[in-house]
Amino acid sequence: MAVRIDEIRLTHLRVPFHEPFVISSGSVAEKDAILVELVAEGLAGVGEASPMAGSFYSRHTPEGCWDTLVNRLIPLLQGAGRITPRTLLAISESLDDPFARSGVETAAWDALARAEGRPLWQLLGGSAAATVESGLAVGICDRADTLVERIGRYLQQDGYRRVKIKVQPGWDVEPLNGVRAAWPDVPLMVDANAAYRREHIDHIASWDRFDLTMIEQPLPADDLDGHALLASRCRTPICLDESATSARVVREAVGRAAAAIINIKLQRVGGFTAALDIHNTARAAGVGCWVGTMPELAVGGWGAVHLATLPNIRYPTDVESSDRWFAADVTVPPIRCQDGLIRVPNGAGLGVSLDRDVIERFTCRRHRQALRLELSMTAPG
Repeated sequence: MAVRIDEIRLTHLRVPFHEPFVISSGSVAEKDAILVELVAEGLAGVGEASPMAGSFYSRHTPEGCWDTLVNRLIPLLQGAGRITPRTLLAISESLDDPFARSGVETAAWDALARAEGRPLWQLLGGSAAATVESGLAVGICDRADTLVERIGRYLQQDGYRRVKIKVQPGWDVEPLNGVRAAWPDVPLMVDANAAYRREHIDHIASWDRFDLTMIEQPLPADDLDGHALLASRCRTPICLDESATSARVVREAVGRAAAAIINIKLQRVGGFTAALDIHNTARAAGVGCWVGTMPELAVGGWGAVHLATLPNIRYPTDVESSDRWFAADVTVPPIRCQDGLIRVPNGAGLGVSLDRDVIERFTCRRHRQALRLELSMTAPG
């Protein structure tokens, strides 16, 4: 089935966090996100481009992503004529902005699924799971008892299936001791966001005593050999996040024994097509995956939920309840986690609608442009 796209709409929102989101590289108090709508007669596919402000997670910023979308990617789409998700990946890779590509590409998948009247998980090749497991992520705090209090509050509220804490040099053993004292048996992992270096390997390996499910991205993204060295020194599985940018890199990392687990983020890899390639590569190598988030607003969050139904997703996703992070969220319904589970929508596409009142409340800027674009799952011929 082909879908005729007549217009693209961009909406830049800035939504306050309930509490600052703090990782090893910095802190943000508001969530920037760009909603991308591909409009056809009778339907609109929606995606989210969700870079963090101020090069918080990567060198990509909301301002740079907006510029890429308006001045580079949309002109490429105007001249493309007919595209598929696969050809969209090919024509946009040279732009070196996976966040912008993810916004358009996930909107394309949503439009195609809506046109076919199928839930997105089905189009992606996922299973008919009623729910996916959700895990709690808590940022760096000023005190270990504050961290423990926050974890306890959110576990009681939503019953998350595992806990992830952020760590950095000087903030690791103390919070781990605190969490393990409070919850000796909870599935627990740490995420360093590449804050450590090879000289810390013996220190990181000593975390084996905390019985962690995984150590996520302890070393710089380009240091696959360092991750392999660490993996040889500890029994805790090493998970790659920032390193896992493509199927090619994942294949190389697995070949070097640098990763036992892969975190797939739609924003980081540039959409569902690249995510499926990584998933399939890891599956063929016997390496399990899970689906992470930035965190994102609910458009990106629901996309991650659909992706989490794939057969090689073995660990709880980072998607949490909308009210865990945000003053308000942009879909009806918002994301809800109950007893550590999120119900997978079964309506067409993402299976949810946009909350236009919330969007209006937090909009910073808009852009609309006509397109003459035919979208399909397969190339002609």
